[in-house]
Amino acid sequence: MDQNIGQAILKGETSLGIEFGSTRIKAVLIDQRFETIASGSFEWENLLEGGYWTYHLTDIIKGLQEAYHELKQVVQQKYGITLKTVSSIGFSAMMHGYMAFDSAGGLLVPFRTWRNATTGAAAKELTEVFQFNIPERWTIAHLYQAILNGEEHVPQAEFVTTLGGYIHWLLTGSKAIGIGDASGVFPIDEATQDYNAAMVAQFDELIADKGYPWKLKDILPKVYTAGEQAGLLTEAGALILDASGELQPGIPLCPPEGDAGTGMVATNSVRKRTGNISVGTSVFAMIVLEKDLTAVYPEIDMVTTPDGSPVGMVHANNCSSDLNAWIGLFREFSEAMGFKADPGQLFSVLFNKALEADADGGGLLSYGYFSGENITGIEKGRPLFVRSPESRFNLANFMRTHLFSAFGALKIGMDILTKQEQVSIDSILAHGGLFKTPVVGQKIVAAAMNVPVSVMATAGEGGAWGMAILASYMQNKAQQERLDDFLDHKVFKDVEGQVIHPDAADVKGFELFMERYTAGIAIEQAAVDHLVENGRG
Repeated sequence: MDQNIGQAILKGETSLGIEFGSTRIKAVLIDQRFETIASGSFEWENLLEGGYWTYHLTDIIKGLQEAYHELKQVVQQKYGITLKTVSSIGFSAMMHGYMAFDSAGGLLVPFRTWRNATTGAAAKELTEVFQFNIPERWTIAHLYQAILNGEEHVPQAEFVTTLGGYIHWLLTGSKAIGIGDASGVFPIDEATQDYNAAMVAQFDELIADKGYPWKLKDILPKVYTAGEQAGLLTEAGALILDASGELQPGIPLCPPEGDAGTGMVATNSVRKRTGNISVGTSVFAMIVLEKDLTAVYPEIDMVTTPDGSPVGMVHANNCSSDLNAWIGLFREFSEAMGFKADPGQLFSVLFNKALEADADGGGLLSYGYFSGENITGIEKGRPLFVRSPESRFNLANFMRTHLFSAFGALKIGMDILTKQEQVSIDSILAHGGLFKTPVVGQKIVAAAMNVPVSVMATAGEGGAWGMAILASYMQNKAQQERLDDFLDHKVFKDVEGQVIHPDAADVKGFELFMERYTAGIAIEQAAVDHLVENGRG
């Protein structure tokens, strides 16, 4: 056992980050060198119930407890110490979505996640009113759609927040939210580092005739920036997190953040002209902007870094789900043939086949839409694979096409930033499970973005590690030390990354694929319409 780590645990000189991702809840404990010393996780999946993608409250609490319990067991096994306290805690989760509570703290309707494409009317109207893009995923779009629908729960709303904001409130009693997560709730004013007051007033005026007993600012969580303290772990919160009662209350919590913000921290992408891409069930790219965009684009979310800098964010609802499903099919075939393939080996073999493919994927076409896709205007998820008699149908092209498709919708938004708005990007830092296989994912993203793509050794830790870094920043920053300086000079000073530059043939191949992808969107929509009209939707 490392005696220094043992002493740090005993003294509470560690920081804990827990992130609720779309398929996994992960807990990470770091020391004062920002290295992971223990982790735990809980696998879960969203459910489609009553027309909405959701997670049950019982699963949220169970997952939180299981991830922490596993981390605590690791600490006991590795260091022989019972974890009783830490210096700071931070919670993060999938951004956006809608959780509305009444005055007694009861959930008024099941949690509506970012994955729902059910708020089109609200998003369109609010975008026109604010002259600011309001995506369908945003919390305010969910709230306004509920108003447009005349849903009975709306007058009873006492508190509306995100999943991260809910967890933080549950464990601290503080209705707080980090500015990065808040920027997916309602537009942020960079000057005030708070919700845009003029737009708040516009919203209140918009719904004035409804006679609700609340004003918008009253029911939204208070906005905090990175480095601020946003509450303390209560006795009840400590028991929720650690049912054994061994975790001590009173631990400071930093503002809860969204997974976009923790991804920026985990990849050291909070300075101007830097960007990151986070790959999972969904995919999003975030570029820290030097100047405002010249127009409003439905494909571009305007959000912020955890310390409040403006960010252009392109978010596609679908990325790895369809790809993973196909690899699962290959696994079944392998097992049927009597070969039990290691999952990591299976991904590695199939991903590397993509490097042998034709540059454009051989004329094949795929839409991996497990759910609706806002960027391309597809409301319902219907994965589709298409080929013509002239297509070069082989395994290499098949894999390359599905990897290309995973970034197809994202590419549409990124082209607006780079080609129309002339946004300069020095580099993209990537993280997510797709990059566990060396080189392949980076080459695909470099081709899509036409910029160098780096993967750091720390990127595999993901958002939970980034959240632990934000918790540590709150406690360990020097006076007036900015987040980007803290990351550059302390967290990442000795971290090396692997950089892959775009290959000209790959870039051209991706552009050719995108010509088919954009032209074929009508095919995808027609397939969805046909299935729905014939009762198989």
